Amino acid sequence: MIKVLDQETINKIAAGEVIDRPSSVAKELIENAIDAGATAITVEIKEGGIAFLRITDNGGGIAKEDVPTAFIRHATSKIMSIEDLLSVSSLGFRGEALASIAAVSQVECITKIPSDITGLRYEIHGGKEITCEEIGAPTGTTLIIKNLFYNVPARKKFLKTPTTEGGYITDLVTKLALSRPDISFKYIINGNNKIATSGNGKLQDVIYHIYGKDISANLIPIKRSVGGLSVEGYIGKSFVSKGNRTFEHYFVNGRAIRSNVVTKAIEEGYKSFIMIHRFPFTALHFTMESEKLDVNVHPQKMEFKYADNEKLFDFVKDSVRGALLQPEMIQDMSLRSAKEEKAITIERQKKQTAHVPEPFENKARALRYGEAVNNKVEEVKKNIESTIKTNDAIKPVTTSSQREEISNDKNENIQNNNLDIVNSNKEDITRESISESIDENTNKVVAETTAKFAHQEIVQTQVIETPQTNESQEQTGEQLSMSIEKFVSPEARKQHRLIGQVFKTYWLIEFDNKLYIMDQHAAHEKVMFEKLMKMAAEKKVYSQQLLPPKVIHIDNTELTLLNEHKELFEKTGFEFEDFGDDAVVIRAVPDDIMGVDPQLLFDELINVLKDDRGKLSVDFFVGKLSGMACKAAIKGNTEISFAEADELLDKLMTLDNPYNCPHGRPTMISLTKTEVERKFKRIQDNSEDEFL
Repeated sequence: MIKVLDQETINKIAAGEVIDRPSSVAKELIENAIDAGATAITVEIKEGGIAFLRITDNGGGIAKEDVPTAFIRHATSKIMSIEDLLSVSSLGFRGEALASIAAVSQVECITKIPSDITGLRYEIHGGKEITCEEIGAPTGTTLIIKNLFYNVPARKKFLKTPTTEGGYITDLVTKLALSRPDISFKYIINGNNKIATSGNGKLQDVIYHIYGKDISANLIPIKRSVGGLSVEGYIGKSFVSKGNRTFEHYFVNGRAIRSNVVTKAIEEGYKSFIMIHRFPFTALHFTMESEKLDVNVHPQKMEFKYADNEKLFDFVKDSVRGALLQPEMIQDMSLRSAKEEKAITIERQKKQTAHVPEPFENKARALRYGEAVNNKVEEVKKNIESTIKTNDAIKPVTTSSQREEISNDKNENIQNNNLDIVNSNKEDITRESISESIDENTNKVVAETTAKFAHQEIVQTQVIETPQTNESQEQTGEQLSMSIEKFVSPEARKQHRLIGQVFKTYWLIEFDNKLYIMDQHAAHEKVMFEKLMKMAAEKKVYSQQLLPPKVIHIDNTELTLLNEHKELFEKTGFEFEDFGDDAVVIRAVPDDIMGVDPQLLFDELINVLKDDRGKLSVDFFVGKLSGMACKAAIKGNTEISFAEADELLDKLMTLDNPYNCPHGRPTMISLTKTEVERKFKRIQDNSEDEFL
């Protein structure tokens, strides 16, 4: 028997498409705050966001009459018709988020628009309205989500541990903070500050506040536009990498999003710059024409489709590779221990955030609010007492409790306009301390006075937080970037002082107050690889005759493969011919891989033929061949002369990318004079040098 489901069941099922874990809730609410024009957003979670999640913003708020409607499915102010989807610029547009969240949790919404004197408190549990009342509130919106999936136990049992769920929210806040450097984000986990960004609009400063100096000081800027596609942001130098893709951040028209095309293009751009099985750091903002972009292909709008994937792939790959070829990417070593680095980072962060006012912990600020409200209430009392009886006068409960709650609540954020003085949680100023303890006239005065002083505090906070153009402020961003030493240049080459070989593998070179260490195997491998690739590109291949020729035995299948691709072998410098029914004789090999065992070489190339028959071309084949160049390169633990090392350094300096071998390992690292002197105690750790 077929029946139509009741509306409550429909809502719970539909909510599962949009809301599957606490991070989904956080994503929808933070994106709503961004769409509302917020310049400061605070995210607070407890127990991984399962028990408690609060999002506070200073955006435009929701009009009182629209609040109940906002929790109805498919109610939205962002689009009016299907045509609007072609040019939608807001992060949300379906009108599903609030309804879906309210269907599976206990929601409390406090909101006020700038033109209203008071705000509205609206509470809805499991899709059913509980409370709707006017209260005092600052402009903006606070949404408190409690007990997610309390009424859908089948969904709740699939949630992971609070730590894991909290980790998903941390990743989300990180991405959103990187996507909007012009918005100040604060993220609190179980009462502890995790992330705080200034909102000064500088992406590099956001990266610094989230990831620290080690990454922010080793970034390469990107800015490029081609035919309706543009990209701006930063990528990490080749040694800034990780064993998974959590460092890869990119945004399309302001939206944190995923794309296999973009991911593969980024990694292709890093090919030969980064070690295999390592993934780069990126924070890239892409701008694309809305008409060629579709973000409505995933329930949570986490993926997108683009009209021309091939064009997008080439644009991303070329942008990344072009940026990597510009600066020097020789990694500076630190001689500090991990413990020392951590202590210095903590101290630096304290100094840089000392000017930021902490949320509600300053009793003087709380007293200032309380005193102002008290004075206003007393005025109202005197006026009312002149016309009404004493027993109808104002109840005297108002501000002493407020003052206590404000001063005790350490986790609210004035910096982020988190002035939800009323009902910010169950322990904050409750409904009784506002609506039941004072009458309508006093409540209005409290709201007006609080809003006035809140606005003053917000303005003061914004003035304090605006980055000053002095030296200390600028050091958090641009001045922390690594200096481009130009070690790799014809002029610098004349000043390189080759010191000698250590461990029969590494060569020491002094230049410009730095000690450079070159890996002879990685450097030679890179030189050989680039030479082979250049020869293939210019269609110039040189062969070296084998004396005597080498006979190798293969089976009939392999012999057939070799003969099918004989022209390909000849174009890359090989000469061979059949030698009976189960063998070939190799008469010549490419000049630059002389010394590699021909048997081993042919075995590997035959495997290439077997595995990649659909991709075979001269360039592809040479690429595979070049990857084998390491077998002919100078080995580690091998003594070579000064003259040979000097010649190797000469050749390395002529390359566009001399910094990494074909497998991504560094060819050189460097050690500053400052680091050495610090170890000899010539420089103290509390000196200014450690911050440069």
